[in-house]
Amino acid sequence: MRFVIYGVGAIGGALAVDLTRAGHDVVGIGRGAQLEAIRKDGLRLKTPDGDHHATFEMVANPAEISFRRDDITVLAMKSQHTEVALHALRAAGIRPQSVICAQNGVSNEAAALRYFDHVLGAMLMMPVTYLTPGEVIASGTPKRGILDIGLIPAGTDSRVDMVCEALNGAGYAAYPHEDVMRAKYGKLLLNLVNGIDAVLGRTEKESKYIRMARDEARAVYQKAGIAFDDTGDEDPRRKELLKFGEVPGAPRIGSSAAQSLARGAGSIEVDYLNGEIARLGRLHGIPTPVNVFFTDLCQKLVIAGKPPGSLNEEQVDALFLAWVAEGF
Repeated sequence: MRFVIYGVGAIGGALAVDLTRAGHDVVGIGRGAQLEAIRKDGLRLKTPDGDHHATFEMVANPAEISFRRDDITVLAMKSQHTEVALHALRAAGIRPQSVICAQNGVSNEAAALRYFDHVLGAMLMMPVTYLTPGEVIASGTPKRGILDIGLIPAGTDSRVDMVCEALNGAGYAAYPHEDVMRAKYGKLLLNLVNGIDAVLGRTEKESKYIRMARDEARAVYQKAGIAFDDTGDEDPRRKELLKFGEVPGAPRIGSSAAQSLARGAGSIEVDYLNGEIARLGRLHGIPTPVNVFFTDLCQKLVIAGKPPGSLNEEQVDALFLAWVAEGF
């Protein structure tokens, strides 16, 4: 079994290093400065228990890989890049192989099912940061991350068990899940902080907008009949298996959306997080003003090239009240 990691950023980079160090065959697909840095010097993973380094094959496009029948392709790019990646994979002829959507949001799995026979979903809790080419920071301890993995639309099989076994042997806590989309809708509820965190930056006090955004999501889920795990940060596995450890000298930027702004990535995943709640609200007639507002505001920050934390809560209050007064 070989792992093809498509998108060697924060999530994909940590997985690539840990799976390689555990003895698995890994091929990474990347782009830009990260691709060149890994090709030259490998990838360094900074963790609470020290730095780890791995070298593995890196390519710029799936067409450069001679795919094998037992390959597991892990999608680890941001959701806004998924469709292009799926087309590239289909052109490379991997339809029978397994594809795992190891991404935030809930839209990737349905998109992958258009092209591939065996699609798995993965709900991830992994505190990781990617800011500098050739380096990923992973602060989770004692496990690197927690993953629930299952078939799409539901169930598990021997391939799910094999993937979980490989990840568990590489320092993760991975569990087969009979209804993985239920877990992913629960994680989406948590990820609504991403758009807000990108605008306000990391603060000592949790913004009221996080609560409001999640209340909107719960109302939408109820109207749409969407089942979801609502344990949030109180998932008992987190207390035992996944705590934030200190990584010496490592910055704590915040969510993956905030990291995109910090890197000047030119795009942001919020359309598939807060924007997903906005989409569902429009479909089911439920107003979602907070999620719509932060989806729009994040795009404005991307276009303007602004860093995370460009606005404080008082500034956001004024903008939000003016926006609502204009008719939402």
